[in-house]
Amino acid sequence: MKRLMHRAPTTRQQRGAAILTAMLTVVLVASLASATLWQQWRGVEVEAAERSRLQSSWVLTGALDWARLILREDARQGGADHLAEPWAVPLEPARLSTFLAADRSNAQAADTANESFLAGQIIDLQSRLNVANLVLSGTVNEPAQRAFARLFELLNLPANELTTLTDNLRLAQPDATDKARSFAATSSYAPLWPQDIDQLAWVGLSAPTVEALRPFVTVLPQRTPVNLNTASAEVLYACIDAFELADAHRLVTARNAKHLTTLAEVNTLSGKQDAQLSVEQHSVNSQFFEIRGALQIENMTVQEQSVVQREGMNVKTISRKRGVVPQTAPPTMTANPRL
Repeated sequence: MKRLMHRAPTTRQQRGAAILTAMLTVVLVASLASATLWQQWRGVEVEAAERSRLQSSWVLTGALDWARLILREDARQGGADHLAEPWAVPLEPARLSTFLAADRSNAQAADTANESFLAGQIIDLQSRLNVANLVLSGTVNEPAQRAFARLFELLNLPANELTTLTDNLRLAQPDATDKARSFAATSSYAPLWPQDIDQLAWVGLSAPTVEALRPFVTVLPQRTPVNLNTASAEVLYACIDAFELADAHRLVTARNAKHLTTLAEVNTLSGKQDAQLSVEQHSVNSQFFEIRGALQIENMTVQEQSVVQREGMNVKTISRKRGVVPQTAPPTMTANPRL
């Protein structure tokens, strides 16, 4: 039997093994370095996002407080609430440095303020039909039902959806009668009382109907009259039985030139002498407002919507919603930000 002869590795083989080992080492070091750099980059991104979130929270909270102060000062002045008052003037997108005194010793803070934009708006929620008016102690409120029916007809919306909405609100209303509560308890579907416009889908409205109604209706925690000084022509037409749409437009034109101070002036300004008004359905003052704010920091825009109630000199916040949208241009106020 022949013996197997083992030859020593040649110089070329040794050189090849060394090169292969070096390449594996380089790949390993590169992989570890890239993982470390990614983790470091991720940490910087998270820190920057958290810093932007905190900054936007502080600024938007300050903007909310400022808006509440404006509404409080308006209450101090007294009189009717109308669209020529300071609270009704929207804040167009402006650099944050316009409002904040940047610390000149901190160049980074100054640069951040110069690249940030703030926009805002206060909307009278009593310029809209209030969904809470539709039912009263578990029964249908006829004047409010007629107003919503006129609005549905004007907007060409399905009348059966209004019927479904009213029926579900009767079951969901917190102060519903015992009979209605008993029916809701035994039924397979017990609706919840909506808290905002989007939640009207819970009580029978389709998505297209909700979008069509969005500029004209609101959901407030209590029944409220419509402020005839701030309502649109569509809402005026809906809530005043004697009005045609032309009468509503005539009143809007007249009241924009000279706001209403009493309900008695409506007949004169509109030219409709048979308009029947009541303090339960109509007013020239408001308690509920929506405060919208939009702040752009770097490449994102934070939008916030707050509902406030003004009682005398006290302006309290009822709800706040906030959302973030990617954006590279100065912020604009949207009617329905994704919150």
